[in-house]
Amino acid sequence: MEFWPEFLASSWGREFIAGGFGGMAGVFAGHPLDTLKIRLQQPKVTALARPPPSALGLLKNIVKTEGPLALYRGMAPPLASVALQNAVAFQVYAILSRAFDGNYKKNEPPSYKSVALAGIGAGTIQTAILTPVELVKIRLQVNTARKPTSSSDKIGPIKEAKGIIEREGLKGLYRGLGITVLRDAPAHGVYFWTYEYSREWLHPGCRKSAEESLLTMLTAGGCAGVASWVVCYPLDVVKSRLQGQGDASPKYSGIVDCFKKSVQEEGLAVLWRGLGTAVSRAFLVNGAIFSAYELALRCFFPETPDQVLNAAG
Repeated sequence: MEFWPEFLASSWGREFIAGGFGGMAGVFAGHPLDTLKIRLQQPKVTALARPPPSALGLLKNIVKTEGPLALYRGMAPPLASVALQNAVAFQVYAILSRAFDGNYKKNEPPSYKSVALAGIGAGTIQTAILTPVELVKIRLQVNTARKPTSSSDKIGPIKEAKGIIEREGLKGLYRGLGITVLRDAPAHGVYFWTYEYSREWLHPGCRKSAEESLLTMLTAGGCAGVASWVVCYPLDVVKSRLQGQGDASPKYSGIVDCFKKSVQEEGLAVLWRGLGTAVSRAFLVNGAIFSAYELALRCFFPETPDQVLNAAG
């Protein structure tokens, strides 16, 4: 039997492809708000700098001074890789949620405990793809001072990545890997647990029947995104600052140093700066991700694995 039909017939192919669709839907839905979040999280340039604007004020300023397309700056790196990243995350989650469930039965949903543990595993593994992508994206999003004088002078994701490699080597693309793992491992545990619990609460029995409505998918996915961001947000602020700083004369030497200096200079509130934008984006993006994921499973793989294998044979 050929590989492709067999691959699609297993949970591997189904979860992998549906996860890719979900990831791309999330990027399109939330990148403008992500740009606002990253800008809000950056440190003040000088001690005399004005306090950070509100999200709405920043939005108006970006559109006025840089144009509306600036909100989509840096979207190419996550869009180009997010299909693979989410495909890996959802596939690893599907495998581990069953592996961790000692009482797992083929036609029964995995336990909530195994869901949380699988989410932690999936969040850890996908950082290998996510770290360089977010590094390039953040550099592009915060690079507002430099005005290109010609089309050849514009900095895009490929040029930015090449510059990082030339200055720091390949390891430079993985600056912030440690803080990304610390952020994403527990956040994904909360993420998948919240989604499964919410969808079952909104539509009892849907984890087994898969008959929930689109509204349930959107709401459960949105709740999962909000819960995961609230849990990890201070770590995300530190991560954004570490990855957003220039490599020539970095302000922060590491995770602890960044945390201490940020709090000393701007107070504890800095660790929650941009949270409102982040959770708004999280609800929108993750509602889109899970809805696209669930709909892709139903549209492209309506049959059971055995039926797919029989049809392919």
